[in-house]
Amino acid sequence: MTARPPWPVAYTVSADDCRTPMPLGFDAPLAEAVRRLAELGYDGVEVQVREASARDADALLRTVEGGGLTVLGVGTGPVAARDRLTLTDPAPDVRRHALDRLLGAARLAGALGVPLTLGQTRGTFSPGLEEAQRGWAQGAVRQLAEEAAARGSRLLLEPQSRANTSLWHTPEEALAVVHALGPPAGLVLDTHHLEAEGIDPVRAATDHTRMTGCLQLAAPGARGPLAVGDPRLPALLRALEQGGFTGWLTLEHTQGGDSRKAAARSWTALTDAAATMG
Repeated sequence: MTARPPWPVAYTVSADDCRTPMPLGFDAPLAEAVRRLAELGYDGVEVQVREASARDADALLRTVEGGGLTVLGVGTGPVAARDRLTLTDPAPDVRRHALDRLLGAARLAGALGVPLTLGQTRGTFSPGLEEAQRGWAQGAVRQLAEEAAARGSRLLLEPQSRANTSLWHTPEEALAVVHALGPPAGLVLDTHHLEAEGIDPVRAATDHTRMTGCLQLAAPGARGPLAVGDPRLPALLRALEQGGFTGWLTLEHTQGGDSRKAAARSWTALTDAAATMG
């Protein structure tokens, strides 16, 4: 028995401005990825961008909505993962370039009417520069949150493991930044990063549902597609339901060489878990 979760379910995809698809998203050009995901039953996509801005919104919408899905969020992973641009780079021109890219993504998110997510682009520390780098990151994130809010979007800050970034590894650390920003902002919770930091995803979802705009899902360990019978899934969905979650779910994981099979496997596992919620 299967059932749809009560929230929109997205899959990670790469926008056409990415040279190659992100390894944690559907491995195909955007139009093909959207078509395949719609066939499987997904509601939408979380689009990872490199250097897109508001000017790209119409073309992106035509591709996604023409394929029967919706854009649920804009991600910024390729800014760091592909181009090595971060907000804490010791070089001022690199930091400016990173922030310009992120501000463009915020304008795109605003034009689409969806949240903007921020993860590893905040960067890593260099010995002796830690305090300065923390200040650079905090100032840039404030600018980004203000730009998102001015454009009708909202920044969602993702706690990530120390393997990815030197900053804000736990939900509590990320929330301290969110509360200091001024403009409305929230969290992305990612089961992989939470588990890498020794944090129980179910507890994190229970404690922070109201501030969470998106929950990203992957199998434990190797960060692969979800598996039917994963005991975390029903508990995670119940925690979100009991906490009044109003965001969306995103599948963000490795593809195992076949994105259609990976997406189908995760969809089956998630809908199977949703059937236990009644």
